[in-house]
Amino acid sequence: MAGTDDLATIPLAAGERPPLPDAVKVEVISDGTQRHHSARTKARKAAVDVLYSAELAERDPLEVLNSADPPHRLLTCELVTGVVANQDDIDAVLAASFTGDWALERMPVLDRTLARLAVWELKFTDTAPSVVIAEAVALADEYSTDASAGFLSSVLGTIAANPDAEL
Repeated sequence: MAGTDDLATIPLAAGERPPLPDAVKVEVISDGTQRHHSARTKARKAAVDVLYSAELAERDPLEVLNSADPPHRLLTCELVTGVVANQDDIDAVLAASFTGDWALERMPVLDRTLARLAVWELKFTDTAPSVVIAEAVALADEYSTDASAGFLSSVLGTIAANPDAEL
């Protein structure tokens, strides 16, 4: 079998049968391919895609969301509608967290979108701040500039450290 150096055979559990004769159960140790994303991460990424493309095309994000075929997951819809409904307040929280001469308009569109989504999750969901920040940073690391992950981590960490900040 090609590539078996990267695989470890796992014994079958009691009562478990192989799907095919002589099949083995394996654990991928290192396949060298892209990261696996959870359903929640995929929903976040889809929400970022909707918000990002809407801003670039100067379209209403809800129109972009509702025109998707097939329709988006429920969580994606919740994330997009939450950000849209609270964008002015989210932007105010972001602006208050910047230091120096940084302004929201100065951020790349993708980073701004990731930050808005993360702030909405920090302020309006029960998701642990560490999870929200880690997801935003991971998406920035994967899809944005080299400096984006560190910048978002700092901004979101500042916001998470002050959970009582008004929206």
